Amino acid sequence: MTISQTLTAPARTGATRGRASVAGLLTPARTAALKTTLWGLSFPLGLLALWWISSDAGWLPAQILPAPLVIWESFAELLQDGSLWVHTWASLERVAVGFALGALFGLIFGAASGLSPTFRAYFYPPVQAVARVNVLAWMPLLALFLGIDEELKYVIIAWSTAIPIILGTARGIENVSPSLLELGAAFNFRTRDRLRLIVLPASLPSIFTGLREGLANAWQTLVLVELFASFEGLGYLMVWGRQLFQLELVIVSMIIIGVIGLLLNIVLRWIEGLGQHWKTEVGDER
Repeated sequence: MTISQTLTAPARTGATRGRASVAGLLTPARTAALKTTLWGLSFPLGLLALWWISSDAGWLPAQILPAPLVIWESFAELLQDGSLWVHTWASLERVAVGFALGALFGLIFGAASGLSPTFRAYFYPPVQAVARVNVLAWMPLLALFLGIDEELKYVIIAWSTAIPIILGTARGIENVSPSLLELGAAFNFRTRDRLRLIVLPASLPSIFTGLREGLANAWQTLVLVELFASFEGLGYLMVWGRQLFQLELVIVSMIIIGVIGLLLNIVLRWIEGLGQHWKTEVGDER
C-alpha cells in the first residue's frame, strides 16, 4: 500500500461510517414522517408568504389584515409586558380543570355503560340525546344556577369534554372482540384479569380517540366561554382586540390558541403511544 492510500483509508472509513449512521437515522418510517411534516408545513408557509407579499404590495388594507411584522411586534410587546403569559395561563388553568373533571366523569360513565347492560339501558340514551345539543345552548340555564364566575366555565368545559369520552369509552368496551373474551374464559380469567388483559387493551384506541376529541372540544369551548363574562384569558384578549379595532391582538390570540391546541394533541398522542406499547411504529402488534 502506498503512502497516499494509507492516508486516505481512514478518511474513506470515516465517510462510510457517516453515511451508515445517516442511513440508520433515516429509516423508512422516519423518512415518511419527515415527508408528511414537510407537506403539512408547505400550506401554512405558502399562506404566510402570500400574506407577506400582499401586505408589502398594499393589496390588503391594514384595517382588514395587519402585516406579519405588525403581528410579530404585537406578540413581542405582549410577551415583554407579561400580559400574554397571564392570559395564556388563565386559559390553560381553565382547560386543565375542566378537562380533568370531564375526562374523569367520562371514563367512569363510559366504562359503566360498556360493562353493564343494565346501566347502559337506563343512562346511555339520555347522554346520546344531550350530545345532540350543543353545550353552549345550555349556558344560559347553567348560568342561573352557577352564576357567571369560574364555576360556569369549568362545568361547560367539562361537559363538552365528557361527551366524546363517554361515547368513545362505551363504544370501545362494547366492541371488544368476542373471540378474545372466549379466550379469556378458556383460560379461566378472573374479572380483574379479563378487564386488565383483554378489555382495556382492546378498547384503548377508541378511548384515546374520545380523549383527543374531548381535549379538542375543551380547547374550542374555552375560547367561547371566555367571550362570556371573562376578564382574562386568550378568548378575552380576542374580544378586547376586536373592541379596540386592534386586529393584531385577535390574530396573535388565534395563533397562540392554534399552537397550544396542536401541542396538546401531540402530547396526548405521545401518551397514547406509551399506553399501547405493544404496537410497533407501523401499527402492527408484536
